[in-house]
Amino acid sequence: MTQPEKLVDIWRGGHLESQHFGHVVVCDASGEVREAWGDPDLEVFPRSSCKMLQALPLIESGAAKAFGLKSEHLALACASHQGASIHTDRVTKWLAHLQLDDTAFRCGAQEPSDKDARDELIRNGQSPCQMHNNCSGKHSGFLTLARHLGAGPEYLEIDHPVQLAVRQSFEEMTGMASPGYGIDGCSAPNFLTTLTGLARAMAKMTGSSGNGARAQLVNAMMKHPDLVAGEGRACTELMRAANHRAAIKTGAEGVFVAVLPDQRLGIAIKAADGTTRAAEAAVAAMLIRYGIVDRENPAAKRRLSGPITNWRGIETGEMRTNPHLMASI
Repeated sequence: MTQPEKLVDIWRGGHLESQHFGHVVVCDASGEVREAWGDPDLEVFPRSSCKMLQALPLIESGAAKAFGLKSEHLALACASHQGASIHTDRVTKWLAHLQLDDTAFRCGAQEPSDKDARDELIRNGQSPCQMHNNCSGKHSGFLTLARHLGAGPEYLEIDHPVQLAVRQSFEEMTGMASPGYGIDGCSAPNFLTTLTGLARAMAKMTGSSGNGARAQLVNAMMKHPDLVAGEGRACTELMRAANHRAAIKTGAEGVFVAVLPDQRLGIAIKAADGTTRAAEAAVAAMLIRYGIVDRENPAAKRRLSGPITNWRGIETGEMRTNPHLMASI
């Protein structure tokens, strides 16, 4: 196994306090590795970074068209959202269109990350429901596909037609048979692949144009960055900074992917210690490397170098992202 590459140093009081290491792979649309740091053959659970792949059957089956889904629905199908009203209002209407309600979900109730939504629930004496789950958009897509296929309600079972379609799509896009699966935070199967397989899949997302399923999902994410994550989140802020030149998606345990349509490249990142901070720094660096985002853009700078402050607003340290990652090619 190739050793991980240093991604980020953390400094405090003029001394090195911590370091984050990880792996980065860049693939082109032919599936070949263009660049790599660390171990390109590392096996990873993509977690939520692969929601684009999980949403492909929704379009390719004809379900999205049959139910009149628009770009905002497709963006939500790829989202790990904050549970804000812009997310849950749309999910509620989507389920109503399917003649379903919150009980149809199998993702579990989750307190919204959005402060306004959380405060409103508290003021009204209400508990969070499954629509607040950050994956409720993806699960709405699963339910739509299940309804289109005439399949049963337990859409997360590994042998359910929805998950069989997802696995087929996942393996076709990664270019390899998955060696196994785990259960994600939202209870859906999450298929194992290599970091190269994940980057290859992201590169293939650039390989169609017009109304193709891949283009529809990428364009929906770039059109609705606020629906993909939410205010203050890296996915939303970096996609805004990219100005329709990248679709970016985080996953738990330090995974991040990016689709660069103009360059027809896919990027996959895994922080070895599973930290979001390191993965966000690495994806920002790669967007700078490929000329997608200016290094002086506030959304990028904040994730590359901090500063790190305490609760009084005092600057206590700084991040230093590996300059080799963001060096222009």
